[in-house]
Amino acid sequence: MKKCIYVVEDNAAIRDVIEFMLTEELYDVVVSPNATEFWEQMQKHIPDMIVLDVMLPDGNGMDICNQLKCNIKTHNIPVMVMSANNNINKVKSKCTADDFINKPFDLDDFATRIEYYIPN
Repeated sequence: MKKCIYVVEDNAAIRDVIEFMLTEELYDVVVSPNATEFWEQMQKHIPDMIVLDVMLPDGNGMDICNQLKCNIKTHNIPVMVMSANNNINKVKSKCTADDFINKPFDLDDFATRIEYYIPN
């Protein structure tokens, strides 16, 4: 059975590239452009990993991450936070994610990080 990754990213171009790349790597990918849609998806199915943008139109990826990590049902799901914020240490200090990646990012590095958390 394929591993499932949820991607929460409001920028359609970035979201499409990530979805395409992860689908090519044979993951099931569910994309959400905002926090509301993400939480709706979480009610249907728990993924194997979550990739979260920090800045969302209706929420904050760091807050979502912290909610996930405080919930007994979701605290073990690996979470990677993406940020265009140049001060990644500030983001890290406010969030309990498993990994952080700056945008723009190298696709090979991104794929390697995903593979580390959920090998196919």
